[in-house]
Amino acid sequence: MANNQNKPGSFTQSGTNIEEVKRNNANSGLTFNEVKQLIAKTVGSEQAEFGSEPNFQDQQKKK
Repeated sequence: MANNQNKPGSFTQSGTNIEEVKRNNANSGLTFNEVKQLIAKTVGSEQAEFGSEPNFQDQQKKK
C-alpha cells in the first residue's frame, strides 16, 4: 500500500482520506431534508412541520 500522506489535499492531518469520505457521503442515501420532504409529501402536505404528528384520520377523510 502506497503512502499518500505526502499528497497535498488528499488526507487530513489525522490521516482521513478526504476523497473516500466524499464518495461515501454521495452514496449514503437521502439527506435529512430530503427525508422530511418525502414524509411531507406522503402525508399530503408540502408544509408539514417536522416533529409534528400527522392526523391520519383527517387524511383518510380527504381521500
